[in-house]
Amino acid sequence: MTLGASSSSSPVSPQDRTDQVVAVDCNGADLGPAEVAAGAAIAAAEGVRVILFGPAEELGEPPPGVEIVDAPVSVAKARDPVGAVRSTPEASIVQAARAVADGRAQALVCAGGTGAALAAGTFNVKRAHGIYRPALALPLPVPGRPVTLLDVGANAEARREHLVQFAFMGAALSRAVLGVERPRVGLLSNGEESTRGSALVVEVHAELTERSSAGLDAFEFVGNVEGGDVVAGVADVVVTDGFTGNIALKLMEGVSQTILGAVSAAARSSTRGKLGGLLLRGALGSFRDEVDPEASGGAYLLGLRRLGVIPHGRFTRSGFAKAIARAERGAREDLVGQTQLALSQAGALRRSPVSASAASLRETG
Repeated sequence: MTLGASSSSSPVSPQDRTDQVVAVDCNGADLGPAEVAAGAAIAAAEGVRVILFGPAEELGEPPPGVEIVDAPVSVAKARDPVGAVRSTPEASIVQAARAVADGRAQALVCAGGTGAALAAGTFNVKRAHGIYRPALALPLPVPGRPVTLLDVGANAEARREHLVQFAFMGAALSRAVLGVERPRVGLLSNGEESTRGSALVVEVHAELTERSSAGLDAFEFVGNVEGGDVVAGVADVVVTDGFTGNIALKLMEGVSQTILGAVSAAARSSTRGKLGGLLLRGALGSFRDEVDPEASGGAYLLGLRRLGVIPHGRFTRSGFAKAIARAERGAREDLVGQTQLALSQAGALRRSPVSASAASLRETG
C-alpha cells in the first residue's frame, strides 16, 4: 500500500504508538531499497513509526507502523547533489525532507548520498535558529563506548564560531542519543599543548577554555586531542573541521580494514592458524559486534531544525533499523531542543544582523 498517486498505511497497535515518526529515503543503498524496507520493518516491530520514500514496487507490503510513499526517482548518486536537489522536487530524498519540514515526520534518515541528504535537509528542513553551519557527526565504533567525531564532511572550511557550536552539538548528541551523562569534549590537534595546532585550533581552544572556566554544564572540555588519542577514550566527542575530520575518518577506516584483512588472511594461511582462529571465534565474534559500524546507525546531521541520520550505503537491514531507531530516539529526547538550550545558555547562538533602520532607531531612541 503506497502514497503518491494513492495512499494508505498499515495500522499501528496502541501499545506500539509513539509521537515520533521517521521519514526514510530508501534510494541509494548498495543492497537496494528492499533492504532499507526490511530494516524499517525491524524498527517498526520495536514501536517506531516510519514513512518510506522509494520505489513502491520494490518495497513490498508495509508491515504495521510503516507507510510507503511511491518515490522512485533518486539523486543519491548525482555528481552535483545541490543542483539535483534543487531541480528534482520529485526525488525521494526531497520528498522525505519535505515530510519532516511539514511536520508529517520528526526525523529524517537517508539511506545513501550524503551530499543529497545535506542539501535536501538544508533547503527544506532548514538550519535551526542561531546555527551557523550544519555538521556531520559520526560515533566511531570504539570498544567500551563510542567516540563521536565531528565534523566528518559537511564543511571543508570552518571558522572559530562554527567549531564552538560543533562542540555543543556533539555533546548534545552524545548525551541524548548515546547516553553519556556529561560528555568530555576534545579538540583535534597535532599536540596537547594549548598553543599547538593551526590558528583556528588555537582560537577555538582559547574560547572553549574560557567558557569552561566560567562554568559549563553542557560538557567537560578536556583540551586538545592528538590523532592517536581519538580512539583511546580520552574524550567522548572530538571536534574538528569537515576537511580534517573526513580525512581522519577515511584513514581510520582504511587502516582498520587493512589490519582486519591481514589478520583474517594470516588465520587462513596454515593449519595452525585455522585452529587458532577456531579457538578465538567466540571472542573475535564479540569484538566484531562491538566495533561494527552499523551499531551506531551512521552519521548524524546536526544543526537543522530536525535531526537527520545518514547510514552508510553499504549497511544491511540491521544497520538501517538501528539508524531509524536512533533517529526516533533523538527526536523523542528532543536533541535539537537540548542543543539549542545549551547554546542559548552559553551565549553561543548566532545573532541576527541588525538592520540599518533598526540601528538608526536605537541611536535616536
